[in-house]
Parts: sequence; structure tokens; C-alpha cells
Amino acid sequence: MEKILREAKEFEKAKMSNMTTSDRVAASRVAKRLILGINEEYKKSKDPKLMDVMKRLTQKKKKIEVRLKGRLETF
Repeated sequence: MEKILREAKEFEKAKMSNMTTSDRVAASRVAKRLILGINEEYKKSKDPKLMDVMKRLTQKKKKIEVRLKGRLETF
């Protein structure tokens, strides 16, 4: 579990500027893997710290995905 949390911390610190599309896809997949791994442990322990980590990772993942898909404009 410590390995996943350490990896999550590194992912949170990583800069997401100047990324190529393939880098963004890879980052999104890493975020998903980390979130699902932490979620498995959260189901067992119900530790609120794990939920906070998952929320931060999800927020960063959403930002990456918005950049991948593009923003929807309404006219």
C-alpha cells in the first residue's frame, strides 16, 4: 500500500504542462490505476486520508481529461 501512496504523491507533484497527447493519455491511465488501487484498500479500512488522496487524484485526472477531450463551447 505504501508503494501506491508514494506513487500517488509523486503523481500529484508532477507538472502537467507541455505534455503531448500521448503523455496525457498515459498520465490519465496512471491516475486511474492509482485511484482504483487506493479504492481497494479504502473499501477495507474506510480511512478518510485515503479518500482525500483519491479525491485529489480524481481532480487532477479530470483536468487532464478535459485537456484531452477539449472544452465544450456553447453558442
